[in-house]
Amino acid sequence: MSDDGPASKRSKNDESAQGAAQDCLTESQKALEDLDKVQTELDTLNETASDEILKVEQKYNQMRKPFFEKRTHFIKQIPNFWVTVFINHPQISNILEEEEEECLHYLTKVEIEENEDIKAGYKLKFSFDPNPFFENSEIVKEFNWTAAEPNSVTTEIKWKQGKNKLANGTGSEEQTFFKWLCQNIEPVSDEIAEVIKDDIWPNPLQYFLAPDVEALDDEENEDDDDGGDEEEEEKEAEGQ
Repeated sequence: MSDDGPASKRSKNDESAQGAAQDCLTESQKALEDLDKVQTELDTLNETASDEILKVEQKYNQMRKPFFEKRTHFIKQIPNFWVTVFINHPQISNILEEEEEECLHYLTKVEIEENEDIKAGYKLKFSFDPNPFFENSEIVKEFNWTAAEPNSVTTEIKWKQGKNKLANGTGSEEQTFFKWLCQNIEPVSDEIAEVIKDDIWPNPLQYFLAPDVEALDDEENEDDDDGGDEEEEEKEAEGQ
């Protein structure tokens, strides 16, 4: 009598299914290992690319220096250049108080100094003519990325009598330019520094030539008022 009954067939089918599942699992495991190997190679290539990009950036930073020096030479011949740039920049103008604007009329030079290792940090340098606000001819805000906790450090400002209120704003909780300058917060949280370094510094001329932000707002408000007056006149004419 044959043993090939229903139970025997089910057993063979189960064994075949288990074998197929095991083969599939083995193939998936091998594919996963191969994928991990390729991803590791790709990560290594990306790290190499990042290092090469940094080397190129460092090279071009050196090449830009003579042009920045020429630019600074011409900027010094233009009255109120930097204060105009800051007033015309939408983000910086939002934190500028009236007395700070007055102080920035004495600002003659802004400079970004990259560390030799650009991943290590940079310095923002502000040079001033003699002024009624503080004794410093230069204020430096330095950003350090290599410390255990990234940080920023600002030159101590030697305020003249009664002028240190600029360091605290007008008592409000809102950020102001000199409050930002005097505060030392984590570089990753410093949006103002990023704006100056990455937006203003590469091409300050575009903001010097841009229309005054406040003037534009005033014009828009005047246009809105004119539009409202015209609508009222039209309604009155229709009612007559």
